[in-house]
Amino acid sequence: MFEGPRPPRVGDGRDLYAYGLELEAAGVFPVAGADEAGRGACAGPLVAGAAVLPPGLRLDGLDDSKLLTERQRDRLYDEVTARATAWAVAVVPATEVDRIGVQEANYRALREAVAALAGVRPRLALIDGFMVPALPVPGQAVVKGDRLVACIAAASILAKVTRDRMMAELHLSWPDYGFAMHKGYATAVHQAALNRLGPCPEHRLSYANVPGRAPGDNGADGPGPDTGADTSVPPSQGDLLDLTDTQVGSA
Repeated sequence: MFEGPRPPRVGDGRDLYAYGLELEAAGVFPVAGADEAGRGACAGPLVAGAAVLPPGLRLDGLDDSKLLTERQRDRLYDEVTARATAWAVAVVPATEVDRIGVQEANYRALREAVAALAGVRPRLALIDGFMVPALPVPGQAVVKGDRLVACIAAASILAKVTRDRMMAELHLSWPDYGFAMHKGYATAVHQAALNRLGPCPEHRLSYANVPGRAPGDNGADGPGPDTGADTSVPPSQGDLLDLTDTQVGSA
């Protein structure tokens, strides 16, 4: 178990960068932040991001990705990918979430994102919310860490922007579900489409709100709308945004 400065808590008054400075002063550096997006969605992949920020870097407007507008997230995504010491994004497809369960998929994505940080081996990985078993480096959970620690907030932006863009791509193949709007979460509009059409191959069949029919029962294997491209077969996860299962970068 990691023993060091106490992690921040909501309401204790420390700013987003304070804990990183405390860890650095204690000789714990570099430090990675990691967070996921899509755990609660009933369609699409689960995505995890990891980021190591250089000392002294302050990103204007950095915050929990859920508290930002799409435009703010896109700007910060560009800044994180350009200025981070290292960053990575790992993707677990919906079929794998069904096969191993959402909790194990969550663990796997976070482990893979931390392990993929290019050219950097963190002394410590700060994980939003809960501990992850078998991390490749020592880890520490920070409850609501995406609101409290800069490197976790950066990771949350990497994960959410990547996943939102993937869901927008999936919308082109499965427009009747509205993936570009709700990003695969079980909104009333999405649930109504699911109840009417049944699932498509990007739905998580293990989720209680997803009807039990096999993918394709809704006719989704047939031709899609005429967009000038062949949409008869949905793209595999590795085809989306030209990403492989893990995307990485470094300064």
